[in-house]
Amino acid sequence: MKKNPALGIKDPYELNETQYKAALDLLRGQRKLVGKYWHDAFVQIDDFTNEGVVASSSWQFMANILKSKNRPVATVVPVEGATGWADSTMMHAEAKNPNCAYMWMEHSLNPKLQGDLAAWFGSVPSVPAACKGNKLLGDDGCARQGYNSFERISFWKTPTTKCSTQNNACVPYHKWVSDYIAVLGGR
Repeated sequence: MKKNPALGIKDPYELNETQYKAALDLLRGQRKLVGKYWHDAFVQIDDFTNEGVVASSSWQFMANILKSKNRPVATVVPVEGATGWADSTMMHAEAKNPNCAYMWMEHSLNPKLQGDLAAWFGSVPSVPAACKGNKLLGDDGCARQGYNSFERISFWKTPTTKCSTQNNACVPYHKWVSDYIAVLGGR
């Protein structure tokens, strides 16, 4: 999106075949530089602590744990931006007790709970009022967790063939998955 503006990428989750191929080629090239892709947060933390890993994409959660162990780590959102998601609390479409689920979701919007959760997980609270006065999060917690970087974050959405930026001609998610597995395997 940023490296090659001529591709015309407007949304990193809505790629036509040409854009997708360029992204896939970039991933394949990067794979030669990447020692490991993590699927477990604590394995990544251990690798930073014991295996000499010095740079990686990550979550604030891992950085916060490493900092709590006095490890010399810092985080940054690259100038190109980053991807992220917001799915800490969800409700099943066919919940057996939707009223209870809605009550839980309403409770979860409490600023104290949101601040405590953000402090523990390394996320940004969904309630801005949680950013001030929370003992666990601290008054700088929201800034540390990325609150001021939202405009540089492309939030996850499942890639589909029907998309708004490519006249409904996007590469579907199942292809992303199979190609990513191939990249992990070195292909």
